[in-house]
Amino acid sequence: MITLSPLADAAPADIERLLDSAFGTDRHGRTAYRIRAGMAAIPDLSLAAWEADRLIGTLQSWPIALHGPAGETSLILVGPVAVDPTRQQRGIGRQMMEAMLTRASSHPPLVLIGDPEYYGRHFDFTADATAAWDAPGPFEHRRLLARTGGRDVPTHGMLGPRHETKASDLR
Repeated sequence: MITLSPLADAAPADIERLLDSAFGTDRHGRTAYRIRAGMAAIPDLSLAAWEADRLIGTLQSWPIALHGPAGETSLILVGPVAVDPTRQQRGIGRQMMEAMLTRASSHPPLVLIGDPEYYGRHFDFTADATAAWDAPGPFEHRRLLARTGGRDVPTHGMLGPRHETKASDLR
């Protein structure tokens, strides 16, 4: 039986071990880390998955922004979504995503770097809005996905840490 709780219930060292096993110890150089540099994860949108008392999954969400000609547009970067390699392909990541999406309905639009076929089919993320967005580091444009919930977002800009963080964004 898998249970979900706030990520704050998990020990930071256990989270780091899980992320290392899911993504490798060199993960800190990835573009997503540069986009969210200096930001703290959003507690209400960051989850831990447990099997008994063992941490087997994490999902983190971060306050970021699209910096463009009109200023800063608040967004939320979703990820990493990590599942213990011995527990993958069992719907744990999907369960965490569904719980996070339920909680995120009143938050800014969501962004992630991931498989467009999977995240599009299951969670309505697309690259439609992100075609002219840029990021600080290498990435494949087809994997830069957004779920805007019908909200308008700028067509151009650079993703990066959010400078203007509202308390309601960090619930």
